[in-house]
Amino acid sequence: MRLLLEVFDQAYTAPSWHGTPLKGTLRGLSAREARWRPVPKRHCIWDLVLHTAYWKCMVRRRLLRDPDIAFPRDGANWPPLPDRPNDAAWNRDRALLDEQHKLLHHAIAKLKAADLGRRGWRSRWKVKAEIYGIASHDLYHAGQIQILKRLMKRR
Repeated sequence: MRLLLEVFDQAYTAPSWHGTPLKGTLRGLSAREARWRPVPKRHCIWDLVLHTAYWKCMVRRRLLRDPDIAFPRDGANWPPLPDRPNDAAWNRDRALLDEQHKLLHHAIAKLKAADLGRRGWRSRWKVKAEIYGIASHDLYHAGQIQILKRLMKRR
């Protein structure tokens, strides 16, 4: 179980050999930068933050088999940006991502080894695949954010 927690946390916060983890990609970004889109109707960094927070919540719901767990924002998968996308709202949504990571970390820590082979609630994936998957999801979107930051500098 400890290895799964290490992989999960490394993808989000811990120093890692593969590069900057998801939380590190957000360091120093303003709300204005987080809203920047390379072209209209493409995702911005803020979209990716809400999307990754949403999926951390959904994986926790699956692992705990708790249908009452709901994402605290309207929308699903790609929740809309706040009506007033300013620095205060950006900080709240980054805090939401941190909170969802911590809640999922605690849910993973409570699992027993026997739980890893069962399927997540309403999921075709086994619990261990859900955990590896959400870590991979963070890394995938961390890479996208790094690319968006580079594109933003070129404009």
